[in-house]
Amino acid sequence: MTAFPALVPLDAPLLVGYSGGVDSTVLLHWLWRCAQATGTPLRAVHVHHGLQPAADDWVRHCQQQCAALGVELAVHHVQVDDSTGLGLEGAARQARRAAFATELREGETLALAQHQDDQAETFLLRALRGSGVDGLAAMAEHGRLGTHRLWRPLLHAPRSTLLDYARQHALHWIEDPSNAEDHADRNFLRLQVLPLLRQRWPHAAAALAGSALHCRQTRELLDEEDAELIAHLEVAPRVLSLQLLRQVSSARVARVLRTWVIGHGAAPLPATVLQQALDELLPAGNDRQARVRWHDHVIQQWRDHAYLLPAQLPSLPSDWQTEWDGQVPLALPDGGQLRLQGATAFEQPLQVRARVGGERILLPGRQHSHALKDCLQREHLAPWRRMQLPLIFDGPQLLAAADVVIAAPLQAWLQANEAQLQWHPGGW
Repeated sequence: MTAFPALVPLDAPLLVGYSGGVDSTVLLHWLWRCAQATGTPLRAVHVHHGLQPAADDWVRHCQQQCAALGVELAVHHVQVDDSTGLGLEGAARQARRAAFATELREGETLALAQHQDDQAETFLLRALRGSGVDGLAAMAEHGRLGTHRLWRPLLHAPRSTLLDYARQHALHWIEDPSNAEDHADRNFLRLQVLPLLRQRWPHAAAALAGSALHCRQTRELLDEEDAELIAHLEVAPRVLSLQLLRQVSSARVARVLRTWVIGHGAAPLPATVLQQALDELLPAGNDRQARVRWHDHVIQQWRDHAYLLPAQLPSLPSDWQTEWDGQVPLALPDGGQLRLQGATAFEQPLQVRARVGGERILLPGRQHSHALKDCLQREHLAPWRRMQLPLIFDGPQLLAAADVVIAAPLQAWLQANEAQLQWHPGGW
């Protein structure tokens, strides 16, 4: 029989996810003992899903147990949206995590009560869905929820040891009647499959959880290699060189693209979109602009590079215009900004407006003006960025297209004043 974990020193304030069931009851009591020994702040949070008639009774039970321990309890009432396609269990999990994220205070670590049997179930569920090594890695003992640390200290303990601990300390917990129903996939594995496996292989749960750990170790090695490869392939933030990417094996490209988009805060690439990207972006020539979209982002191919962009990239309204003297940064309607660095202000206010087409500009060292469109093409400015360009005028004279193309008069003034024009586009 595996021993229950010994008391451990705590190095950060904790928020314990407390449902009132036996698992979280054991976790709360054990961490309360750890906190008593080290004087570490400890709170609990209970999420009221409203899915069971006894949900209000469960709140009262949790309040009583926390009061007996002297632990502060926060209760969150949530609405479970069953129309997300995640299923009732998945939607409840999503609502629960959102409540945890809302409740966490600065510096707190979230502690959850998943154990070895939960890990085995997760591994089996993902194997039955055809997951690769990333999915089979299942749950990690240490992770993140937004900017906060997430800790599953009981992940390597079988549920039997949690039950022994609960009886030893005469703990009181509630039983969710839905746990006795095998309609949900996880419950079916817990009630039907794992007991059958244990008849033949008594240590089945430990073995499955061990396989998940091996997959996690493999994934961590692959993640390190992916990060090194992305650093080589990413020629600018959110921009990958397709020429370099084509030199990578197709299996590796798939991992790189998945890791790249997640690393920049985009939703994970669905399998169908990932395959579309492999089929359309990599073979595309420089004269094409292949594009794949999912959720709120797109990967746009342009001039042998892949750009990760918002699906709805903002642009300047065609009739927008304002005056700017350069004293303070100018906020643009698309979320971008113009800034004058190294000088207090222009000699007089200048006009800033959106590009409408047909503009011409006099470049340094030239005697005749040039079409702004031709200048932007020579600067290799992506088409979607051209529509965001704020143009700076002195009366009818075009002085600059942001900081991309600057006319001779303004360039001379900037040099004389040791100043610099800076444009930060919106939508990144």
